[in-house]
Amino acid sequence: MAETRAAAYICTGCGIGDKLDAARLAKVAKREGKMALVREHPFLCSDEGVAAIRADIEGEEAVTHLMLAACSRRMKTEAFHFPEAAMARANLREGVLWIVAEGDAHDELRQEMADDYVRMGCAELKRLKVPAGSPNRGDARRILVVGGGVSGLTAALEAADAGYDVLLVEREAALGGWAARLWKRVPAREPYDDPVDTGIGALIARAGAHPRIELMLGARVAQTSGAPGRFQLRIERADGSTSDAVCGAIVQASGFTNYDIARLPELGGGLHPHVVDQAGFEALARAADGAPIKRADGRPVKSVVFIQCAGQRDTTGRHLPYCSGHCCGTSIKQAMYLKDADAQASAIVLYTDLRTPGMAEDFYRSAQRKGVTFAKGVAQAVEAAGDGMRVRFRDLILDEDAAADADLVVLATGQVANAGVDLDQWDAAVTGAEQGDAAAVEKKDALARVSVLNLAYRQGPDLPQLKYGFADSHFICFPYETRRTGIYAAGPTRRPMDIAQAVEDAAGAAMKAIQAVENAALGRAAHPRSGDLSYPIVRLEGCTQCKRCTVECPFGAIDEDERRYPVFNESRCRRCGTCMGACPVRVISFENYSVDSVGAQIKAVDMPDEDSGKPRILVLACENDAYPALDMAALQRRTVSAFARVIPVRCLGSVNTIWVTDALNGGWDGVMLLGCRKGDDYQCHFVKGSEMAYERMRKIDDTLQQLGLETERVVSHEVAITDIERLPRLINDYVAQITAIGMSPMKGFA
Repeated sequence: MAETRAAAYICTGCGIGDKLDAARLAKVAKREGKMALVREHPFLCSDEGVAAIRADIEGEEAVTHLMLAACSRRMKTEAFHFPEAAMARANLREGVLWIVAEGDAHDELRQEMADDYVRMGCAELKRLKVPAGSPNRGDARRILVVGGGVSGLTAALEAADAGYDVLLVEREAALGGWAARLWKRVPAREPYDDPVDTGIGALIARAGAHPRIELMLGARVAQTSGAPGRFQLRIERADGSTSDAVCGAIVQASGFTNYDIARLPELGGGLHPHVVDQAGFEALARAADGAPIKRADGRPVKSVVFIQCAGQRDTTGRHLPYCSGHCCGTSIKQAMYLKDADAQASAIVLYTDLRTPGMAEDFYRSAQRKGVTFAKGVAQAVEAAGDGMRVRFRDLILDEDAAADADLVVLATGQVANAGVDLDQWDAAVTGAEQGDAAAVEKKDALARVSVLNLAYRQGPDLPQLKYGFADSHFICFPYETRRTGIYAAGPTRRPMDIAQAVEDAAGAAMKAIQAVENAALGRAAHPRSGDLSYPIVRLEGCTQCKRCTVECPFGAIDEDERRYPVFNESRCRRCGTCMGACPVRVISFENYSVDSVGAQIKAVDMPDEDSGKPRILVLACENDAYPALDMAALQRRTVSAFARVIPVRCLGSVNTIWVTDALNGGWDGVMLLGCRKGDDYQCHFVKGSEMAYERMRKIDDTLQQLGLETERVVSHEVAITDIERLPRLINDYVAQITAIGMSPMKGFA
């Protein structure tokens, strides 16, 4: 094993040397940080500076560990790329120089802050190793696409055109999905005047002729196990025969089902043959093929009322609470079918809000020019009237009741995702089945039949779902990425969307699948820490088998062996460190991030005595939102208290309560946790990290009471990457609050 040799590099560029005593920082690194080599450089990220560091790594100095005291760790990552060495960074520019108020009165505080960051960087470095990469690598480069509609076909073609083999599995006997049932589609580009060809035929032909795409129709995924780079699949055909396959990543594009029209009897759904949903009207238009449209009874359709938001945007809890996005455009398109075939026909679109995303007003205006009537109102009842239907509604413009007669009524009922099994229902059924409940056994079997992926995961057979049944994905930061690493959701199974959006969505999912395949082959994390070679390591001799890590892992990356010890599936791991934060005995760590590496930083700070009037506030900031927001605040020169010391963490889920306890015992006056939004509209990059950290911190009150400290000394806040103004204010207000409470009495015992 090579000898560890640590070096510190102090940059004086970007004004750092003008405001800070670099020689003093070098002494701190040498004497207190115990660095074997310390160098100052006027421009560390320059070609000369980078070359000097590389020379120390490759030359006689044989440096193995680097501490760079310069700009934020988020900056100059390409210049400071030394994969053969362990590296820590002390943030002097954004973290000190740009956020501490100007003036001689602040010079001492600024220098003390910089000194501490150098101490912290050196302390962290001593606990780091160069990650070797996951030993459980997978070299399968084939991509499985589940679903043969627009989303699935697009994803398959994008991956195949990029040079990857694709296996496309479709339950139906033919490709095309819902798009194959359309006569025409809403235009996706100018001039937005008329409905256009769906293009699905050409898409199917391309997929069928592509040498890299294998099609399996009338088939389903009967079981999925393994991990990125090595998913093992069992495919079952309609005749009951099965075959096995290995894939590196999966795109689930299982599409949607229309909301059941029979659930809308108040609007005539399921009661009258002349009340149809948009799919029903589309079938009539396909049958007419440009000629005047006829009802199912053969009578020509001379008048239609299109009722928008039928069973959608519902606030009563009976129907869909969301907007399906495409329905307004679809009704406009179908009204044009009617008018183009018969200019004298009447088409009324009854709406509350008309939404045509991506089309601006052009498609809507084109329909108006063709004579389509748009009425702002709320449908109250649909009933038979002679040989047709009567729609009673509240006119929202005239604020009065009104009615319209029509040969046919079309309800815009919306999309319901085919996302597979709801895992909450699955867990309940499994628990009941294990207890011998016959009804639960039957329920479990029924759920298994609707599963899309049939995952052999302890967390259940399908992807977790959002509260409305769509496959879970991070809408803001990481669309397509689900809580099952290497498995990506695309199209309406992820969120409601039209064809244009589904095409774009599928291309994004295919690119993510390719990224997962390539990273798995190199033993690296897939996302959001793409390229990270670290993985969780556990000291089993210290494990108490509490199972907290297995239960709290958001990504199904941890199982148990026959002795109930955790077994880590590194290829599924996102490297968030949630398991590390969960472990009460601290036996889980990463080579480049651990309880010790953060704990050492907390203990390295020079702690002023109780009478100094200089509080110390520990800020544990999520590296995904909070830390970037602080960097951007610094870029705008927003002042942050020089009494705060910020440590970036991979996720608040990785925060181990021992860090907070050690900080309080060590004399820190306050601890602030900054993480992403939790809840149904979460923005946590690791899904549950903020939520779990919040739950853990609720238990800190007991520790504070035992230490005789005020509960206000530990706080947590949800922040977004856009909180550039709010975040400095939060920190400054908290410092003022701690100052008012008084310095920690624990300083005398530190």
